[in-house]
Amino acid sequence: MQIEKAAGALGAFVSGICLGDTLPAQALHDIRKALLEHEVLFFRDQTLSALEFSSLARKFGDIEDHPAYTTVPDAPDVQILESTPQQPTKIEKWHSDMTFRVIPPSLTFLHAQVIPTFGGDTLWASASAAYKALSAPFKTLLTGLTAQHDFRHGFRESLAEPGGEERLGDVIAANPVVTHPVVRVHPESGRRALFVNDLFTVRINAMSERESRALLALLCRQVVAEEFTVRLRWQPDTLAIWDNRVTQHKPINDYFPQHRLMYRLTLAGETVQGEPLHTEYGGSA
Repeated sequence: MQIEKAAGALGAFVSGICLGDTLPAQALHDIRKALLEHEVLFFRDQTLSALEFSSLARKFGDIEDHPAYTTVPDAPDVQILESTPQQPTKIEKWHSDMTFRVIPPSLTFLHAQVIPTFGGDTLWASASAAYKALSAPFKTLLTGLTAQHDFRHGFRESLAEPGGEERLGDVIAANPVVTHPVVRVHPESGRRALFVNDLFTVRINAMSERESRALLALLCRQVVAEEFTVRLRWQPDTLAIWDNRVTQHKPINDYFPQHRLMYRLTLAGETVQGEPLHTEYGGSA
């Protein structure tokens, strides 16, 4: 297995491995290690059926569903992300998947099925690199802060459609507004990352509306600064795996009216742990 960095802050291309084969324990270990280091991995030429795709993801953890997407009929774990001329995608903002849940997912797997002849790239950003680049006084300001994440905010366009409220009513009831730390500590690496995003985060607690709006906008811009990003040009059978705990991503919707079809799986995560106080940032232990 060979690994080649894709950008300075995050991302790597992995070659020399077929993910449809039976993966030995060492290969799984090496992929996990590379994912911790690079945060998002890209694998080209991975021909996988929906069931094989699901089987691969299960080697890394427990699969969880997404309440707003349809699934593959013979592989009900596999979510369908599809954009057509009749129903173009509505997701255009930077985000980490499903932060509107009490326990957001850990990893996401995305497998390219139908790719437009031009456009349709995806961007990723390292929320850990963005946090690391902040000044010590600013890190002190963020210590202990929490923010609200709201499903309705992220899916407001779908809810505004005729029948949208009725179609997603059960999902809304099952996903009330949740609170997460503004700075998240990765459970394996200990790496700290900004854990707010444009799509689902609606306000920072314990601040005035004006303060919250200004700080949230600044943090969201910080995460997606160009030096913290990587861009992937998709090809059929390309697979991307990324760590939602320390990254954000954004699709580039520049291919309409072409067809784009992706299969997605998300893995169950852990309770979001916030940043403890550290004397190096001016706080008390």
